[in-house]
Amino acid sequence: MSNLVLYHGSPEIVQRPTFGKGKSYNDYGQGFYCTEHLELAKEWACTENVDGYANKYQIDTSGLSILNLSSDDYTILHWLALLMEYRKFRISTPVMKQGSEWLRAHFLPDLTSYDAIIGYRADDSYFSFARAFINNEISLAQLSRAMRLGKLGEQFVLKSPTAFERISFLSYETADNKEYYAKRKARDDEARAAYRLEAGKGDIGGLFIRDILQEEVLPNDPRLR
Repeated sequence: MSNLVLYHGSPEIVQRPTFGKGKSYNDYGQGFYCTEHLELAKEWACTENVDGYANKYQIDTSGLSILNLSSDDYTILHWLALLMEYRKFRISTPVMKQGSEWLRAHFLPDLTSYDAIIGYRADDSYFSFARAFINNEISLAQLSRAMRLGKLGEQFVLKSPTAFERISFLSYETADNKEYYAKRKARDDEARAAYRLEAGKGDIGGLFIRDILQEEVLPNDPRLR
């Protein structure tokens, strides 16, 4: 049996996570979004002038079907395809429309058979980086480097009734918005600074979304690894 400790940042104490609740336009659709890192959960819990809570849980993951987008089986384009599918995404140019359609057609994982997902969290800064890539403004390599430099956190998302049955509430800690909203903003500022650094370098030889469309790049292309 494998027991994992998870935290859920929220303005409320959530003792019993409920399957079927939550926004359908989150990163991976409807689900219960958690992290293995207490400090990150406290950042996610706080908005400006509002304290929050880091709810602590334990989940038995034995036998669960878990999609890990950070594994070698997947690339950042699989993550982007999921964002195109679930997040509200303003399509403002023809290349964005074509890029979104290509990613969803060829890189979108089927989530129906999974109990949980492990993958990047698309905070506002990272979502804007994804838009820049889809709009052919930065290369895939630049996007990847900017996200790593910005210390992007991963999240563990419960998706199925089975996963919700396995999670149990342990306790909670309060999160002071004066401390943790500042940390959240600092993380976002750091990510944006990393992006500006990468975008300013240019990457003439890199793989851009227009190249992916023109060359009909598929998931098995070695340039994506």
